[in-house]
Amino acid sequence: MAQLDLDHRKLYRLPWNLTDNVIAWLEPTKQCNIACDGCYSANRPGSHKSLDQIRADLDLFERYRKTDAVSIAGGDPLTHPQIEEVVRLVARRGLKPVVNTNGFAMTPELLHKLKAAGLRGVTFHVDSLQNRPRWKGKTEVELNELRQHFADMTAEVGGISCTFNATVYEATLPLVPEVVAWAEKNPAKVQVLVFIAFRTEDTRFDYYAGEEKVETRKLVYHGGRPDRIDIGSREIAAAIAARFPNYAPSAYLNGTESPDSLKWLLSLVVNDGEEILGSVGPRFVELSQVTHHLVHGHYLGYVDPQVMGCAKALLPLGLLDPGLREVARRWLGKLGRRPWRAARPLYLQSIMVIQPIDMTADGRTSMCDGCPDMTVHHGELVWSCRLEEQLLFGSWLRARPRPGESAAEGARKS
Repeated sequence: MAQLDLDHRKLYRLPWNLTDNVIAWLEPTKQCNIACDGCYSANRPGSHKSLDQIRADLDLFERYRKTDAVSIAGGDPLTHPQIEEVVRLVARRGLKPVVNTNGFAMTPELLHKLKAAGLRGVTFHVDSLQNRPRWKGKTEVELNELRQHFADMTAEVGGISCTFNATVYEATLPLVPEVVAWAEKNPAKVQVLVFIAFRTEDTRFDYYAGEEKVETRKLVYHGGRPDRIDIGSREIAAAIAARFPNYAPSAYLNGTESPDSLKWLLSLVVNDGEEILGSVGPRFVELSQVTHHLVHGHYLGYVDPQVMGCAKALLPLGLLDPGLREVARRWLGKLGRRPWRAARPLYLQSIMVIQPIDMTADGRTSMCDGCPDMTVHHGELVWSCRLEEQLLFGSWLRARPRPGESAAEGARKS
């Protein structure tokens, strides 16, 4: 498996942490309207929280966590009968509401209503292992038609940051560049891409709640699939870089058990409407995060699409950032051949690669250090990707190695 050669010491370690982060993860419901193979959350019909419960969750976030935006997730939040009011509750607190949805229930009319309630961003999860009516069995390339539909809808409403998520499986890893190629042609409509490596139970281990051994088949993401569960961010990044040589990561979050793991791997590419010209470097990301925190008191997450279309104004920062300097060189080179394009905008697009839970050989769980997606459970901040453990067993599960199971065998099982 090809790995992108990245030295974490040469990237910017994002400063996000438990109490000072870019995102809080609000789950107003666990109900969903389609099933996705890679989902870590069970569908719980009728699990909608009341507005008072949602207010209490937001109160806890504000008590413990500085944040820029609130991801409204689930389940699928569009199944909540008061989703407009949920968005309004977030916006009234001066936070950016971002709806994370599979898009099945999204319509232009609903999107207009959500924007009127204060919506600042929408994240559509679209991948080929969803049980989506009319699209089941479609490839990632064929699903670009659906992505285009959602991107066009969001752009038509206007003023809403548009993100696309996809879970990456062994079979779909080679098609990741096709999704990037589609976004490359839509820089005014698509601000962010997120690729999330598939994870499920690691069968090298037995699992315990306290001292009691438990049956993990109760978990929606228990083992049983033949997919690899060791796909890493360097491997996904390598697939992108092989197709787009001007793509380069600039910042990361590491793991709780491994300082050189790249759990959240961030790239900011500059697009002239035709192609990716290059990627901003670590210095620019550091400057933007630190400056925003100094001015506003919290780190910067979701950015208005109009701002993402003003990348040309950043080029003078090439004096500080080698990545931007190279972008400026390529852009000026193209203008030398076609000077009439000087008035056209340059766009920023974010490409994030997420490497979820990893298990060490002795059973320790390596989580994302500084995880943005912490949610609320019984008055505490908890990992949203492991919330099912708390709901089913009342505690986090601990892993103990099974005798005779090799790491290589276990990493290919699920």
